[in-house]
Amino acid sequence: MINRLDFRRLRRSGLALAAFALSAPFLLPAVAPGAPAFIRTAMAEDAQKADVSRVVSVGGAVTEIIYALGEEGRLVGRDSTSTYPEAAKTLPDVGYMRQLAPEGIIAVNPSAIVAVEGSGPPEALAVLKEANIAFTSVPETFDKAGIPAKIRAVGAFLGVEEKAETLAKSVEADLDAAVAEGAARPVAERKRVLFILSTQGGKVMASGLGTAANGIIELSGAVNAVGNFPGYKALTDEAIIEAKPDVILMMDRGGEHSAKADELFALPALSLTPAAKDKALVRMDGLHLLGFGPRTASAIRELNAAVYGKKANASQ
Repeated sequence: MINRLDFRRLRRSGLALAAFALSAPFLLPAVAPGAPAFIRTAMAEDAQKADVSRVVSVGGAVTEIIYALGEEGRLVGRDSTSTYPEAAKTLPDVGYMRQLAPEGIIAVNPSAIVAVEGSGPPEALAVLKEANIAFTSVPETFDKAGIPAKIRAVGAFLGVEEKAETLAKSVEADLDAAVAEGAARPVAERKRVLFILSTQGGKVMASGLGTAANGIIELSGAVNAVGNFPGYKALTDEAIIEAKPDVILMMDRGGEHSAKADELFALPALSLTPAAKDKALVRMDGLHLLGFGPRTASAIRELNAAVYGKKANASQ
């Protein structure tokens, strides 16, 4: 049964949805190009005044941070990328971070939403703001400095700055040590790693600059074999051969994205690479590898060991 609070919130959300529909032709041009600025409006004020007793967390790293802070008791929902720790999976799933629906979030009656930068779509977030649900966006960068910054941002929004500072300093020290291990390797000995997002239809979709994969490869002391273009891109056979990867890196997940080593290296272009010669395929959990959260130091060490250590030719 819907209680009075739920009814009022649902009624407000309905009105907000109606208002958005009527104003969409005028609102969308303003929201889409400048989404980050709009979404983060009054962020500092919200952090001071917001009711953060019932929180929806959007983004795997953000959810991990809340658990690492010991503040998981506030959580009433999470997005589908929030799969760690295991206990997070018991929370209501409000959908994929980039395809959020206001109705699904409002249904869990949150007082606040904390979401990693890039969550959306912007129009859905606009509706949630109109429903008077406190919102903050946590900046996302794929480098060492971005992780403690995330922790501090989440802690500030939840009002647990001291706990966040303690966690941030601990994570920062661990990151410094993990990165130093990779940085100590001579440049001439660094292997070329090709991160493949998918091989659907025989097309190799690879990760270039400005991506989480590029960030973790560099932090581990390796070289992105295709670090000459931004974002993700389907590679031609010629580009794969020219990249000369020593190791192929993929997320460990089911379906056609998780081709076996023999199938992967049977692809014509990949069969001609140094990686194919040694069947050098490394698979790691996607959130651990690319999340850039509290466990990233562990991911750096695991990737470093897989690429350079005894397990370099084994799927992880």
